[in-house]
Amino acid sequence: MNPAKTLQDEATCAICLEYFNDPVSLDCDHDFCRACITQYWEGFDADISCPQCRETFPQRNLRSNRKLKSMVEAARELSLQSGREPETERLCEKHREPLKLFCKKDEIPICLVCDRSKEHRDHTVVPAEEAVEEFKEKIQAHLKKLREEREKLVEFKVIREKRSQENLRKTQTERQKIVSEFQQLRQFLEEQERFLLAQLLKLDKEILKIQTESINKLSAEMSHLTELISDIEGKYQKPASEFLQDIRSTLSRCEKGKFQQPEEISPELEKGLSDFSQKTVALTETLRKFKDTLPSTLETKSGESLGSLRQGAIAANVTLDPDTAHPRLVLSADGKSVRWTGTRQDLPDNPERFDTVPCVLGCEGFTSGRHCWEVEVGGGVYWAVGVARESVVRKGEISLSPEGGIWAVRWCEDQFRALTSPVTPLPLSRVPSRIRVCLDCDRGQVTFFDAGDQAPIFTFPPASVPGGRIRPWLRVVGSRLSLCP
Repeated sequence: MNPAKTLQDEATCAICLEYFNDPVSLDCDHDFCRACITQYWEGFDADISCPQCRETFPQRNLRSNRKLKSMVEAARELSLQSGREPETERLCEKHREPLKLFCKKDEIPICLVCDRSKEHRDHTVVPAEEAVEEFKEKIQAHLKKLREEREKLVEFKVIREKRSQENLRKTQTERQKIVSEFQQLRQFLEEQERFLLAQLLKLDKEILKIQTESINKLSAEMSHLTELISDIEGKYQKPASEFLQDIRSTLSRCEKGKFQQPEEISPELEKGLSDFSQKTVALTETLRKFKDTLPSTLETKSGESLGSLRQGAIAANVTLDPDTAHPRLVLSADGKSVRWTGTRQDLPDNPERFDTVPCVLGCEGFTSGRHCWEVEVGGGVYWAVGVARESVVRKGEISLSPEGGIWAVRWCEDQFRALTSPVTPLPLSRVPSRIRVCLDCDRGQVTFFDAGDQAPIFTFPPASVPGGRIRPWLRVVGSRLSLCP
């Protein structure tokens, strides 16, 4: 290890890569030129950070480093002294004479004997000092350009680090927003839960009160009837003279002993139970829809707002595979659109080609990650957009359903439906002109959006798409579909 080189490195600023000029120390004990760190922090009012260790500080605190300043002076002096050290004069290896001249053609230093030799006789030769001055000027020009390039790199480095700090602040702001929104959502749901449970508790108390009153009344009725039955049975066993005595009173007691069934539940309580049941059904349906649409919504919106800062869906550059296209489908030269033709083309019946159902697959296949693409659908008689297994049946009739390895939505006979089993009608106010297909291989989920207003259309829930290679899939009859850039 060269001690002088180590000293010079320790005396160099990490920003400008020059010897420290008015060195200052940060709270993390890293040192920089005062001008360099001031320029680096320009535009930052708070949460400033160290360019080396990234530690953040609540406020600026620059301490002059006098010891480092003295060390820098020593390093400068050492560098100057090393530059002034006399060099041993080099001699010509051939003639052992001092190298006083310089051959411009061969670009090598030579001695006086070499100059007179046949080898250099016709060459342009100048004194070594003159050549040194000439080349020093050229080197100085190069050094100037190199220093300018280094300054540009230093400036670019400062700008890039500032931009990174700004992006980190943005992500922190987004993080705080998300935490705040979900905290409010949790608070709202907890309040709703407490409110509904309190209502249920109130209903429980009402039901228990009615139940207790009804049971007490029934018990009293049972006791009264048991006593009456015992008295009448005793009367029934007595001799005729005693049996007939007060017979009208006995009959009257029998008639009054008829059981009066108590009311099971009051109309008000019945209505309260019905209203609460409707609220529960509505709340359950709302939460289910929210839970089903939340993952897809997060993937779409976060991918648009944060871009590459978050690992969202990747925009897939999908093209159509001509080897899979049905003979009645015509693909464009760039593989970006497909249209229906009434004439069956003379195409080879290769194993990959659909021969009965007018379908075509995308060239690209996906096994992991999240991917999305858009399809311009327009009008037309019949079309379907979605994804299919690599191993989907190509020959003969195929099942247009998840059981058949296809997950898609379709337009047919003025009706928009999801190809579930059975199909699910989609009550949309209008048919989208562009559909975004979002495939999440890791979750096994496919979601369709209206690419115009980002409104969700339909979602095949998580784990509905099994593992394996999945490809884009289109079906066209009397229509034309185009893949959007």
